[in-house]
Amino acid sequence: MEKYKVIGVMSGSSLDGLDVALCEFSFENKTWDAKILHAETYSYNNSLIELLQGASELDGFNLLKLHKEYGVYIGKIVNHFIDNCPESPDFIASHGHTIFHQPENQITFQVGSGAFIASTTGITTISDFRTLDVALGGQGAPLVPIGDEFLFNQYDFCLNLGGIANISYKEEGKRKAFDICPVNMVINKLAKSKGKPFDMDGELAKSGKLNTDLLNDLDKLSYYQQKPPKSLGREWVEKEFYPALNRYEISVEDKLNTIYHHIANQIQAVTHSGVRKELFLTGGGSHNKYLVQLIRHLTNHILIIPDDEIVDFKEAMIFAFLGVLRYKREINCLSSVTGARQDCIGGIFHRI
Repeated sequence: MEKYKVIGVMSGSSLDGLDVALCEFSFENKTWDAKILHAETYSYNNSLIELLQGASELDGFNLLKLHKEYGVYIGKIVNHFIDNCPESPDFIASHGHTIFHQPENQITFQVGSGAFIASTTGITTISDFRTLDVALGGQGAPLVPIGDEFLFNQYDFCLNLGGIANISYKEEGKRKAFDICPVNMVINKLAKSKGKPFDMDGELAKSGKLNTDLLNDLDKLSYYQQKPPKSLGREWVEKEFYPALNRYEISVEDKLNTIYHHIANQIQAVTHSGVRKELFLTGGGSHNKYLVQLIRHLTNHILIIPDDEIVDFKEAMIFAFLGVLRYKREINCLSSVTGARQDCIGGIFHRI
């Protein structure tokens, strides 16, 4: 049996904090098993949120400075995390935080220098998992489906409700996956305009009313007519989603209610099969009772929500798993998902 203990580090587009998970992976009889040994979310303070939100406007020097400083920040967080861990990791696998994602221009960039994580922790670090796939003509996203393929393949659909919703499933023997629509990236921003960090249980949205005109405009955005492979980033949300939303002078609560229905509509559209199936739900949006209620009602699928540790740390765990595959020199990025010319082994080593 092969065994690996790896720390996975993930910062999502919802900017709710840095997810850190110590995971154990074992491989026996051609089957992978995984478990989370310890996990924590370290919330961002307002100044760091503002810095990451505005990073796309920085000049080259200050972007590189942020890349270094955020890497040191991650390293310090990991050092603190390890102090409370039952065991030490073999290495760290860090996703960083996405600042640019423009696969149509073959550009994707995540701040959080792996070299500075390694130098701060004294632990070998693997980072930059997306760039090779983009260089091969792929979307560089989503990357989590490789984990769905090996660790959660008993479910018909794996749906993650993070800053952006993405879905993964098997079709004609191949893993398929793509980004569906924005979720917490937009919801959290509107909730903050009401003085709340997020919309707890969907209470703000539930108090609002559905605006069918806005719903129709959102559902007609051209991205939803594109066929996979496809992925979303901050740039698309700012260029396409917010302008459609801002054309309507309605309450924040009504906007949220309409966005929730839009999310449920898009999930229904991509999971519709005429047959009731199992839909495995993870990500912060899985805690949102009103959103889950709408998804359950519209899709009529069997929604399976695991324990909170998997809900909240599945992506950090799978980035740790991507690190294991990179360490073993095995494919960790699927061209059937990203549209690249070929499968590849993404990630850069910073050895200590």
